[in-house]
Amino acid sequence: MTVRPPLPRTSREVRLAAVPEGLPRPEHFRVVETPLPQPGKGEVLVRNDCFQVFPALRTVIGGGVEGAPFPGVGPGDTLFGAAVGEVVANPGPGGPAVGDLVSHYLGWREYAVVPAAGCTPLGDVLPDPVAHLSQGSLAYAALTRVAELRSGETVFVSGGAGAVGSMTGQTARLLGAGRVIGSTGSPEKAAVMRESLGYDAVVLRGQEGSLSAQLAEAAPEGIDVFVDMVGGEQLRAALGAARPGARFVLVGALSGQLSEQGSGTTAPVEIDSFQLVVKRVTMTGISGLDHPEAHGEWNRRFGQWLRSGEITFPHVRFAGMDNAARALHEMIGGRHLGTVVVTL
Repeated sequence: MTVRPPLPRTSREVRLAAVPEGLPRPEHFRVVETPLPQPGKGEVLVRNDCFQVFPALRTVIGGGVEGAPFPGVGPGDTLFGAAVGEVVANPGPGGPAVGDLVSHYLGWREYAVVPAAGCTPLGDVLPDPVAHLSQGSLAYAALTRVAELRSGETVFVSGGAGAVGSMTGQTARLLGAGRVIGSTGSPEKAAVMRESLGYDAVVLRGQEGSLSAQLAEAAPEGIDVFVDMVGGEQLRAALGAARPGARFVLVGALSGQLSEQGSGTTAPVEIDSFQLVVKRVTMTGISGLDHPEAHGEWNRRFGQWLRSGEITFPHVRFAGMDNAARALHEMIGGRHLGTVVVTL
């Protein structure tokens, strides 16, 4: 019989202290101590082991966007995001058992009361529980459910070194893409993308030569699929390079979310709609909550690919709740490649 240590009386969490003007910095957040939450009927108490830091928090902090799958937060509110943790209390009946490892969306706190129905038991499908914080499921759904990627096609991924992009390039390659092109603003990241993330070529924003010219050189015959994390000029460049019948999947809007100006809740871009018409380009938005049926399928394939060494999970880990705000600040500043994770 396993003897578990007694639960603490308090829990720590990260709250928004003030709405920033421009990009958020560590001083806009505070770590507070609260009484340990108590689960009621149909709920479980989870001790979080790790949680994800994601760019859309800029939008959340800015008040959110109507129709988005996540609400805005205001001063005094606790942040949230994908998390992995262990169930430590379940008043029952039903739901995951004490000791089960689960994923949920109440990160940014040590202990979380989560609806039992909102927990996903993880099992051992992935060799490292932290890999459940990968954004690969979103990349997989974009490529298989929306773009319906076909063997030999050319794929362009904007923001190719980020949490989603670092998985999209590898996944497109494993699904049979003939050529995979990514974008980034960092020559150092570009080298890693070419060496280990499945990219044949990388276009660099902010360098000599326009994005359109770089993309035309990287994909002289055009692109068939565009998975877009950025918007802005990269969306315009992709449209110019699109082949007839190209499929665009819009996953994010970093051009607005990570802008020094505004609140991160808009990402306006001017495009030539004639190009959409004459090239018969389809453009579809997708969120992480769409296509839930793809999640289990992805995890099975992801686990196999991780164990065989065919794919990696690029990520950086920050230790401790006190470093969470710094992790967000550095992620928004583009300092890290892949997913940013806080471990507790």
